[in-house]
Amino acid sequence: MLALLSSCGGKLTVDNSVVSDFDTDRFLGEWYEIARFDHWFERDMQNTKAKYTLLENGRIEVVNSGIKDGKQEESKGKAKLTDTPALLRVSFFGPFYSDYRILLVDKGYSYALVGSGSDDYLWILSRTPVLSDEAKTVILNEAKRRGYEVGNLIWVRHN
Repeated sequence: MLALLSSCGGKLTVDNSVVSDFDTDRFLGEWYEIARFDHWFERDMQNTKAKYTLLENGRIEVVNSGIKDGKQEESKGKAKLTDTPALLRVSFFGPFYSDYRILLVDKGYSYALVGSGSDDYLWILSRTPVLSDEAKTVILNEAKRRGYEVGNLIWVRHN
């Protein structure tokens, strides 16, 4: 999910290079968050989703939603396209933008692995609330290959 991504200084310990073949239009729409690294801005949230909508000005509206403490929460942000199609710059707070990097997306755009400008953020997204075991294996192997600690993933519950 996209919120307050930090590109703090420090040595990057993962390969966060983006996919070379990426179609922004196919990425638009609704995604379920299947797993994520823990962050204060999503802590204890379940049923989390993100929706990406292309606006007339060429930017992308980002709406994140989920349930925390029995209450529906929603946050809206914006994303700018860059010269690198699989690298978006995302903001939820004023002029502060952070990297949103598409690390893996399947040919059907049914699942994706997303990182940031640091090794502190990682998300597994799917078009459906349940991901097949085969897809999980592919995604986790790619995350491991890139140096991410997949044991730190929090698996999101969807009702």
